[in-house]
Amino acid sequence: MKSLKTILLAATLTAGFGIFMGTTDAHADSLYTVKSGDTLSTISHQFSGDNSLIEFIASDNDITDINMIFEGEQLTIRTSDDEKVAPVEATNNQENVTTEATATATESTPSETTVSTVTTSSAKEWIAQKESSGSYAATNGRYIGRYQLDASYLNGDYSEANQERVADSYVAGRYGSWEAAQAFWLANGWY
Repeated sequence: MKSLKTILLAATLTAGFGIFMGTTDAHADSLYTVKSGDTLSTISHQFSGDNSLIEFIASDNDITDINMIFEGEQLTIRTSDDEKVAPVEATNNQENVTTEATATATESTPSETTVSTVTTSSAKEWIAQKESSGSYAATNGRYIGRYQLDASYLNGDYSEANQERVADSYVAGRYGSWEAAQAFWLANGWY
């Protein structure tokens, strides 16, 4: 009887240890359901605090356009640092874009040395042209200015500087980037 108790205790302890070790598995993934307004940038920030996971999320979930994700879509997010291996194409593309951005920055101003500045300005301008033909004075009911912002966002200050500041803040909070806002506009006809 004593040996049966010893065997049962050993089996229980072994199973418990296996379960305990299983909960600390370094290769665990998280399943994330995309919510309205999410971008790969905002999702990456939720899991890592920066944009470092964007290419991994895209690669792991076969996303060909990082600016196009859909509400309700379920994404697998790697949570282990040792599994983060950048896709070869993404790494090469990033190096090429960085080189192009550096060349552009050399020709223009020192503040344009980041990759996002080069692509953000074109997406931002594209939206401005679609919304108001680029006019800061455009109005459409309660929507005001170059980016057709709700008048309540502008708090009565319709100056160009305030429109730019509020538009940047709105896009950063809702989409994470101007590129993501442009992708949303293309899918929905508004941003």
